[in-house]
Amino acid sequence: AEPEAAPRSSTSTSTSTIERPTVSASAPGPEPEPDAVLPSAPPPTSASPSVSDVAMWSVVSIVDGDTLEVSGAEGDMTVRLIGVNAPEDGECLADEAAAALRELAAGPVVLLSDETDIDQYGRALRYVETPEGLDVGGELVRRGLAISRRYEPDTGRNDLYDALQADAVAAGVGTWAPDACGPAADQVSIEVDVRHDAAGDDNENLNDEWVRFTNTGGSAVDLDGWTVADESASHRYTFGGLALAPAASVTLFTGCGTDSKTERYWCNTGSAVWNNAGDTVFLRDPNGNNVVVHPYDG
Repeated sequence: AEPEAAPRSSTSTSTSTIERPTVSASAPGPEPEPDAVLPSAPPPTSASPSVSDVAMWSVVSIVDGDTLEVSGAEGDMTVRLIGVNAPEDGECLADEAAAALRELAAGPVVLLSDETDIDQYGRALRYVETPEGLDVGGELVRRGLAISRRYEPDTGRNDLYDALQADAVAAGVGTWAPDACGPAADQVSIEVDVRHDAAGDDNENLNDEWVRFTNTGGSAVDLDGWTVADESASHRYTFGGLALAPAASVTLFTGCGTDSKTERYWCNTGSAVWNNAGDTVFLRDPNGNNVVVHPYDG
């Protein structure tokens, strides 16, 4: 898990349905017409160096939807886009995200830094732009092929990315389409409660951190094969053998324990899942469609 922020409010609640996942980076505009096309991603709000002032890099290969290999006068390196997170290999829209990155970075690119140079995996953290000034990460978010993801302290463009994401959600493009990954499940209504700030050290008190799902609809929901995820690339939990009756709840604890009809255990040993500074709870059907999207602030 990423480092936990200072403890703040410990629980949050929302209700979402399969009709349209809800993400509240900013208030979405009116629903677009069926043939509406989102405008191109705007350039960063802060001025970028002119092309003549920065080195150009050639893209050697695309690793996945948010990582690429580049070569330039300073040598070769692996670049991880700052401020976004694309689906991982094997997940819904992973291939589409990688293809979009390949398209957007087909020519020379400009690499711009934020606060951190190299991450713990040896990757250079950079914003990637075309020579014309198109922000590649922002374009992926605009298309719904990556989510806006704040990785402190490198958050210089996340307000822009949040706004682009709100537009993508409102338009129902990419991952925000109810049937993005195949036929959508029948309409459901699930309320989410999160305790993201456990007492004491979150990493040592894992079962005081949890997310609770309550069926607020009129029919039972078969959660077998449904997945819970956060904004990271690694935290995924899949329900097995669970039907949630109307008004019934199931609480998913981060630590280990004995599963029952009302309690499930992630058994994510060694680290917390839900970030105190803010995160998003995704509940996805077996096809990978986002059915419930519950963002919370710290």
